[in-house]
Amino acid sequence: MIGGVDTPWARMRRALHRARTGVRKAGVDYFRGEGSDRLALTALLLGVPAIAGGTIAQPDWCSPSALVLPIVAGGLLLRPASLLALYAAAATALIVESAVLGPYTEEDASSRVTPGTILVVAAVGFFGLLIAQFRSRVGVPWRRGGTMLFDLRERIRVQSKLPGLPRGWHREMALRPAGGQSFSGDFVVAARTGGGRILEVVLTDVSGKGMDAASRALLLSGAFGGLLGSLPPHGFLPAANGYLLRQDWDEGFATSIHLVLDLDSGDFELFSAGHLPALQLSAGTGKWEEKTADGPLLGVYDGAQFDPTKGTLRPGDVLMLFTDGLVETADRDISEGIDRLTGEADRYVGSGFQGAAWHLIETVAKDVNDDRALLLICRQ
Repeated sequence: MIGGVDTPWARMRRALHRARTGVRKAGVDYFRGEGSDRLALTALLLGVPAIAGGTIAQPDWCSPSALVLPIVAGGLLLRPASLLALYAAAATALIVESAVLGPYTEEDASSRVTPGTILVVAAVGFFGLLIAQFRSRVGVPWRRGGTMLFDLRERIRVQSKLPGLPRGWHREMALRPAGGQSFSGDFVVAARTGGGRILEVVLTDVSGKGMDAASRALLLSGAFGGLLGSLPPHGFLPAANGYLLRQDWDEGFATSIHLVLDLDSGDFELFSAGHLPALQLSAGTGKWEEKTADGPLLGVYDGAQFDPTKGTLRPGDVLMLFTDGLVETADRDISEGIDRLTGEADRYVGSGFQGAAWHLIETVAKDVNDDRALLLICRQ
């Protein structure tokens, strides 16, 4: 709220503050042992003497090694501090079982506390403690971890969805993470600005690949989505560069290409931050032309300048944006990859490039162990 005016920046700051407060409160509540942690600890502590009693009363049906069951459950459910209390109870149960059942003998080893039983229970406890400590660092309960990752993936997918275009335009995008994973270091943010007359699309390739780059891509996609449309087109990449520099990551650079397209006239500007050139297919000549803009990588140095290149999409023209995973491999340079990509793309001219984006990735770079993204804008 600036001077009584609710600006987009003010709304964004309030949303980020609410999110940080909610996450911080949830993490503090969980690791203080409130709610389900206390309930789970109580249930598991009651389960330990029940298992010990079953081992003593019915040793043929309940083995002393059955104590690994509450220990495994504790590794998945409890905080490290609570887990130590469970381990103490399990150790006490082993001592009681050993005293009641008698000393270990080879003739009746299956119903006695053997050195192997102690070793198995201790090993399971060790790995359970490692799991609990990992959850403690992440700050997410085990039961919620998978749900949270699924929700994050869906949010990225929704955020990367291209807006609808008016009649006479066709757009599609395909993104394939490295190694068949669910998260990618490549992402797209897009918006209709200028009263819906302007389409702005930003395709970004974060350094690294797959899960190594996914966390940084997640943070950047949210930040870039907030910047897009809140700044004039020429101010987007400088602001994105400043944001990346402030993160001070060890491997913090990224390449990005920013398309600003007038949907009425077909005129466009391309701003690039160290990204591969876009490719434009001219319907008049049937040839692909590289559209290269000047600009350094994001996150390298402050005060960078990004000079645009301009062009026009006429009826029948196509503009293609892509990341280097689609055209570059260890045994093939970028120029050869671009030639192969345009050669395959020519096969879709007759169909108006309907469904072409995904098929192009499958044909050109199906088995490449790198993130790949492809965006097509066609004027029909």
